[in-house]
Amino acid sequence: MTPPRTLCPVLIPRSSGVLLHPTSLPGPYGIGDLGASAYAFADLLIESGQRFWQVLPLGPTGYGDSPYQSFSAFAGNPLLISPEKLHTSGLISDKDLDDCPKFAEGKVHYGEVIPWKRQLIRHAYENFLARASDDGLAQYDQFCAEMSHWLDDYAMFMAMKDGHNGAVWTEWEPGLASRDNRVIALIRREMGHAMNEYKFAQFQFYKQWWELRHYCAERELYLIGDVPIYASHDSVDVWANPEKFQLDEKGMPTHVAGVPPDYFSETGQLWGNPVYRWEAHAADNFGWWVSRIAAQLRLVDVVRIDHFRGFEAYWRVPAEETTAIEGEWLPGPRDALFDAFRNAFGHELPIIAENLGIITDEVEELRERFGMPGMAVFMFGFGKDAKSSPLPPHTFTRDTVAYTGTHDNDTIVSWWKNLKSDKEVREYIKLYLDGNTREINWAAIRALQASVADLVVTPVQDILGLDNSGRMNHPGTDQGNWTWRMKPADLTNPKPFKRLHELTERYGRLIEPEEE
Repeated sequence: MTPPRTLCPVLIPRSSGVLLHPTSLPGPYGIGDLGASAYAFADLLIESGQRFWQVLPLGPTGYGDSPYQSFSAFAGNPLLISPEKLHTSGLISDKDLDDCPKFAEGKVHYGEVIPWKRQLIRHAYENFLARASDDGLAQYDQFCAEMSHWLDDYAMFMAMKDGHNGAVWTEWEPGLASRDNRVIALIRREMGHAMNEYKFAQFQFYKQWWELRHYCAERELYLIGDVPIYASHDSVDVWANPEKFQLDEKGMPTHVAGVPPDYFSETGQLWGNPVYRWEAHAADNFGWWVSRIAAQLRLVDVVRIDHFRGFEAYWRVPAEETTAIEGEWLPGPRDALFDAFRNAFGHELPIIAENLGIITDEVEELRERFGMPGMAVFMFGFGKDAKSSPLPPHTFTRDTVAYTGTHDNDTIVSWWKNLKSDKEVREYIKLYLDGNTREINWAAIRALQASVADLVVTPVQDILGLDNSGRMNHPGTDQGNWTWRMKPADLTNPKPFKRLHELTERYGRLIEPEEE
């Protein structure tokens, strides 16, 4: 059970792709998963001449269900495990599937999905222990051995969170929070079964993901993953590696991440993640970061790194502050980190740099030195300084991944509707699009497809022409996000994807599926 070997360059000139997180796939089990709908969506992309499928971070989610606040930078989200595939493998019964609650379509109800899915995985694990063949047990043991550098700590961390009713690790007993060797050895003996259940869930996630990735790779559909720059404080990464983060003697952050005030926010953005002790990472040649990217490249072909500008310089705020105003810029790892990546992954790094927002010349020079493409978003190219902005499609450079919008933005349709009050900008966009704004989503997609950007990625919500009801996330809020899902009919309606195929072909980005 190994990931496929692909020869995907970081970008394929004149190509096109679609952004959809697997949780947003349709299906009867309350949340999108790696079952039939994932393969149907892959087929839809291939038939539409697309070369890339981009997803959000794949890790297990914590409070707020955000994929950008994960319990682990290495583990996969067990909520993505397909019940259908567990059933096909003989790990759950017909009754297990029949007992599935009647989940509403079009939205993830995490409060209902999480306990049902966890109980289902527990049943699968018990059946695996009772019925697994010698070959199945050998595959499981091999997986655990290959992943032991992160899997053992992850399984213990999650078992301990269960044992402490979900409490943050800094609230655990001092010996456990500080990872006293004697306490850790005792926990391994006493909590072995609970830990193995978490290992089994990871085994199933990776097995199902690699099957999907093989399917895509055979058809030359490449996967783009997503890596948040910072780790969540309540994560195994911080608990197991406290020396690599700016923490006090009790494990609490002394400083946290964010960005300073700008024209988007008078108080800046205070994210709350602990910032790195970059000198500690440099001391072992960035071993944790190299392992992190290597783990992602076992799941995907290309990695987008969020908040790339933090590698050149990062905004550090004292942990006691309630806004991001009182912070300071400090130097990031800069070239040293990416030299370590080149030593590990080759000269052409499989990385897309998220360089949105206020970006300095030094950040762009760092990105260009290491040949990493940047990003551009259609709706960011128009505003008070639209005529001189570097972001409208006519100003793109080839080393660009262009988006109509991202998971943090409104849909194009809703964005255009809300621009009614800004007549000057609205009139400029009409002029820019030669008056063709009746279907603003397709006008935006067409503008990007016609640009020189090497890759255009369109969120599926914009392909479907959805309004605000299709929005994935509202930054600055921690409830009600990450819940949007496609409806089953969206996978069987060929019209919007046929239209995407036509634009992809017209502007020289078409990848025809190979005949079998």
